[in-house]
Amino acid sequence: MTDTRPTQTAPSLQAVAPGLPGRPWISQDWLDVVFVHWRVDVSAVAPLLPVGTRPDTMALDGTDDGVTTWVGLIAFRFEDTRFPPFSVGSVGDFVEVNVRVYTIDEQGQRGVVFLSLDAGKLLPTVGARVATGLPYRWAVAESRSGDGRVGYAMRRHGTHLRSMVDVRVGDLLDEPGPLETFLTARWGMHVHRAGRTRFWPNEHESWPLHRASVVSLRDDLVGAAGLPFGLTELEPDSVLYSSGVTTRFGRGR
Repeated sequence: MTDTRPTQTAPSLQAVAPGLPGRPWISQDWLDVVFVHWRVDVSAVAPLLPVGTRPDTMALDGTDDGVTTWVGLIAFRFEDTRFPPFSVGSVGDFVEVNVRVYTIDEQGQRGVVFLSLDAGKLLPTVGARVATGLPYRWAVAESRSGDGRVGYAMRRHGTHLRSMVDVRVGDLLDEPGPLETFLTARWGMHVHRAGRTRFWPNEHESWPLHRASVVSLRDDLVGAAGLPFGLTELEPDSVLYSSGVTTRFGRGR
């Protein structure tokens, strides 16, 4: 049955965070971030989304064609996790590789949905899964960098699923275009838990973004998340790198 309820118009894309509605409950440094993206039709993503959300769309040329959405394979290092004013020390330092897609909800709020998140430490994996309801998995994960390259490798415990990506960092972007803003400036996440979909807002400074190119890539996570198998065997449509930001999350609502 077609949903005929009125939906608010989504706000324009913002490269700068609108600010949290209250005090942050957690902050984290996200460092050496690799963004690898592929275009897909909305029909590949819509069945995977929580109730009350739909795929956000953007064509390769930065215009909204209404049918093209994106799948992201994102790898980075967590450091200095804090529950203000307390820090959890080195317990909060680990590598994460996640699979995410892009959403709008019925209030017009743009965000992301995480289809999987693999983390390289057990305690943060369990804690994040319990605290937020996100689909965190424990993995063996490592990062490496040098000679203008950044790489990540992980294997999910208890499975044969692996993800390995190595990129060469290119020039710094003077200013992100509409597509780069769409893929990186997402000021919240949609999380389905206990029968409801919540929006968890976040904020951080603007990403320092570089063009990047793939040196090598092998991934099982995207297909395991329910997306088209073989997608990660195709050449990515966007590859970006950032040295990182400090991210703060507000309470879900």
